[in-house]
Amino acid sequence: MSGQLYVISGPSGVGKSTIIQRLRERIEDLGYSVSHTSRRPRRNEIDGVDYYFVTEEIFRGMIEEGAFVEWAEVYHDLYGTSSSSLLGQLEAGRDVVLDLDHQGGRRIKEQFDAGILIYLLPPSLDSLEARLRGRATDDEEVIKTRIDRAFQDLKNCISYDYLIINDESDQAVSKVEAIITSERHRRTRMLPKVQKMLGL
Repeated sequence: MSGQLYVISGPSGVGKSTIIQRLRERIEDLGYSVSHTSRRPRRNEIDGVDYYFVTEEIFRGMIEEGAFVEWAEVYHDLYGTSSSSLLGQLEAGRDVVLDLDHQGGRRIKEQFDAGILIYLLPPSLDSLEARLRGRATDDEEVIKTRIDRAFQDLKNCISYDYLIINDESDQAVSKVEAIITSERHRRTRMLPKVQKMLGL
């Protein structure tokens, strides 16, 4: 049985990375595919743990080689999900969680119809702006662009399987963990029926 894919999306600054890190601490066998990016590391980010940081030239070469199951340019930086890492884990039966923007989440869903899309919403755009300013990694123009992009993405997030407001991170982690637990139970219940249909 192949693993289940969970995609967690949401606007930049909503806390996707924090939620996923906490999920991986709570769910020991939950896999994660570290994305490649052409952007520079932020404070406390570790190469190979948070992202694989590569030059734009290397990234574009990987695109030409077909190394990514999905990739996108976001605010002049490139981000991509490695095909070999993701598919290897899923084929080994491991559930995998991805941290992607809205655009990446939709692309993944096109390729993995059974993937579960979870969208993290900020309590408000004002709170999202405060989080972005608190990170102190972007200038005024980039913050404005990120807020405008978040507003556009929020119009389309209704197409996701689950919507969760990340007002308080402990509650948000618990809600996503409950979704994963529920999906795992559903798959476990369905397996004998599928095996019977296939005569296994």
